[in-house]
Amino acid sequence: CPAPGDLRTVNGSRICAYLYSDNSAYYEDCCAGDVLVVNPSTDMPYMPSGWAAKVSSLVVGTRCELTVWDRSSKKGHSRHFSA
Repeated sequence: CPAPGDLRTVNGSRICAYLYSDNSAYYEDCCAGDVLVVNPSTDMPYMPSGWAAKVSSLVVGTRCELTVWDRSSKKGHSRHFSA
């Protein structure tokens, strides 16, 4: 998995999080599959098509916090992740 401080675009802009569709019990195989990029100040009350219940691993960048809910429209229980 990339280090939290390495989450940047090609031009150097900061990225807040990468969400991955594949994971493994073996560290070297984590953070694989499709990647959903979360930019700073992104507000997504619904997951994009095809991503609901698909995220298996994530990396949150430095100076960012990712909040997820277990139900759509920011309902249900929430959990916060940071670098």
